Amino acid sequence: MDGMPRTSRGTSPADRHRFTFLRGRALTAVAGAAVLAVAALAAPAGAHPVAAPVPTRVVVTGPDMAAAVAAVRAAGGVVVAELPLVDGVTAQLPGEAVLPAEFRVTPDRAVAFAGSDPSPDAAVSTVRATLGLPPNGQEGDGVTVALVDTGVAEVPDLQGRVVAHVDVTGTGRGDGYGHGTFLAGLIAGSGAASGGAYLGVAPGTRILDVKVARPDGSSDLFSVLAGLQVVANSGHRYGVGVVNLALSSGSPVPYQVDPLDQALRALWRQGYAVVVPAGNEGPAAGTISAPGNDPALLTVGALDEHGTAARTDDTVAVWSGRGPTSQGVAKPELVAPGESVIGLRSPGSVIDGAYPQARVGSDYFRGSGTSMSTAVVSGAVADLLARAPQLAPDGVKALLTDTAYRADGLGDPTAAGAGGTDLAAALELSDHYGGGTPGESVEPAPDPPGRWLRLAEALRAGDLARAQKAWDALSPQARSWAARSWAALDPQTQEWVARSWVARSWASTGVSLQEWAARSWAARSWAGEDWAARSWAARSWADVQWLARSWAGEDWTARSWAARSWVARSWTARWG
Repeated sequence: MDGMPRTSRGTSPADRHRFTFLRGRALTAVAGAAVLAVAALAAPAGAHPVAAPVPTRVVVTGPDMAAAVAAVRAAGGVVVAELPLVDGVTAQLPGEAVLPAEFRVTPDRAVAFAGSDPSPDAAVSTVRATLGLPPNGQEGDGVTVALVDTGVAEVPDLQGRVVAHVDVTGTGRGDGYGHGTFLAGLIAGSGAASGGAYLGVAPGTRILDVKVARPDGSSDLFSVLAGLQVVANSGHRYGVGVVNLALSSGSPVPYQVDPLDQALRALWRQGYAVVVPAGNEGPAAGTISAPGNDPALLTVGALDEHGTAARTDDTVAVWSGRGPTSQGVAKPELVAPGESVIGLRSPGSVIDGAYPQARVGSDYFRGSGTSMSTAVVSGAVADLLARAPQLAPDGVKALLTDTAYRADGLGDPTAAGAGGTDLAAALELSDHYGGGTPGESVEPAPDPPGRWLRLAEALRAGDLARAQKAWDALSPQARSWAARSWAALDPQTQEWVARSWVARSWASTGVSLQEWAARSWAARSWAGEDWAARSWAARSWADVQWLARSWAGEDWTARSWAARSWVARSWTARWG
């Protein structure tokens, strides 16, 4: 679109195993050194784990954090940081270390930031009007949004709005890249430098600045998880009700087992409304990017206002990610303005220097992307919580989707979800809306949990006869659900599961490897937890270790895209 390359579309599995904070219409490829991968086959209880190379920098999760700490130290490794949010740790392990089968080892992975998408359109902001808000207001008072991003600069429109600057990178406060400051303006900008022309969606709200990126925009899974742990540890002290994470991950593994998704779902269960982007890889179907593919979270696509506050001409931005996800989850939930919106400028930042044509006056900046839409909805959620603090995350999600508006250009639910964000309607109903129960909006597994637990335990123990008996005890509806669940996985993930979850002992049973893989998938993904509480814990997946070599970082080294080089070529072509 607009001549912009889509660097992650059509790439190898290795290239897709990365995640990127969404800024512009395209995602940059990961710059820098490759991340090594892990390979280990899950084995029945009592079997010895298969020795395999383990990356130096890893996330280790297991039954609980203390066990993960002990396992890392027993293997001669060093614990870098404890992560009670995911029952694990970040660690450095010797190259040939092998952990017991109940621990999952995930390689650290790089994060890169793409450039903003400037536009020559007139510098008029219609975001508040499109949401149904008046030109002036002080919405969001008393609520804090945790902005897990590149940092927030001290600029006039955020004077007194930042409750704390938390830097997990060790590079100091501020925003050397410019992305976080832009989003902070969309959320809580006061409009002080523009006479109120560029007022944020929730100008009364506060920002907890959690900086997880270095000044050049680079980051990694270690840093993001550390930032989310900060929110878990101190969010309630700062009055945080919303977590904004405008990040996209190319991981091919199911959302149930990715450490980033686990951390975000844990925050959701703790009462934080987590807002994430649909990604910028549209318009093809199935282009929702992780963690936007997680059914628990509030996933936002981008709406193009076409420069007007009228809703009748609204459409979904062509580059906004489309559903359903590879696991058949309907996404996004809704869309919000994300095309050529105006946020705050971070003077002297990488983005500021790269795109001088995107400056609006001396204090503002223009950009496009689903991360902008994510920030708009984070501000909307803050406004709702200020008005109706009884709302739990599920209640927030239901209220926003129930009140979304339709237009001719928003009729495709795979692109627009429930429609455009109508904050005015949601605020009007919020006083009378149910609080909602924290949890995940997913299809419940048919049959009582006990039946699935028996199947899962038999598979884990390697007891073929007991597993077959447990399978036969499931209802036809449950077996049909398992088949649908398996079929919804993309082929790469199916192959991954078949290799890593199916023990060699099944090979001579007369039952196909794929059928056993499907059973194992269904049992392990749906049975290991209490569905009444809908609590996903890492121990459901304790005996899975990653066959990550197929999407290893080795290929990244060969490609060695440099974000700045890519941005310069793209924007020279567009603006030269």
